[in-house]
Amino acid sequence: MTRDLLFAARELSFDSINVDLIYGLPYQAPDRFAHTVDQILELAPDRVALFSYAHVPWLKKQQGSFAAHLPEGMEKFEIFRTGLLKFLEAGYLYIGMDHFAKPGDELAVSQQNRTLHRNFQGYTTKAGADLYGMGITAISGIQDAYAQNYRDIPSWQKAVSERGLATMRGYQLSNEDRLRRAVISRLLCHTVVIKDEISREFGIDFDHYFAEELRHLESSRQDGLVLLERDEIRATWLGRIFIRNLAMVFDPYLEKQKLDAKPLFSKTL
Repeated sequence: MTRDLLFAARELSFDSINVDLIYGLPYQAPDRFAHTVDQILELAPDRVALFSYAHVPWLKKQQGSFAAHLPEGMEKFEIFRTGLLKFLEAGYLYIGMDHFAKPGDELAVSQQNRTLHRNFQGYTTKAGADLYGMGITAISGIQDAYAQNYRDIPSWQKAVSERGLATMRGYQLSNEDRLRRAVISRLLCHTVVIKDEISREFGIDFDHYFAEELRHLESSRQDGLVLLERDEIRATWLGRIFIRNLAMVFDPYLEKQKLDAKPLFSKTL
């Protein structure tokens, strides 16, 4: 069915076709995942999203039933590595954050031009565009504000019926939020942060403002994940695999969340 749908999309002249894969699923192993990747390569999609399975039983209780059957640690990493190597050998470019694209795809071209952007849906070439979320749990990003819809159907229906909008909560970004969003976004999208660009845009001295963050990145530099140059911060090829961890250094909200006994997030790989 997936094959037929993909071929039908090509006949309808879709410009770019993406396939999503998940690694780290229950009972998954490198050899079985390699077979899946080989089947996908035969279909030659323009883009591939290779997502890590998010084990969050505190949010989805049913996941607890198969916790004992999940590949962990190096076993899970080997599954990812299997997919990574196969897609690279097939000529795909590793965009980062689990995404691959053919060299001529607009996603790859946008990254090369340093115009790539990232929103709640993932990587996009539509930098600066507003994102409107319609259904339950959906998050909208409008200029410098975020808004989330109700997370259950009855509340969503009631809000739409009474107000026309299903917004449950919103957040207006501060100047500090905008600054850190810019740093994180450029690292995730371009794998490099040009210090002078950030300094000029936000009227700061980058090294002085982010002195603590640069100090925290020193261990990653020693591990070969990042280059800390005078003019820029650049993820190495190995660092691109762990680029979430590099970007997390610039996110103060994660440190605040650690004080909360209830976890919110899945693992980064």
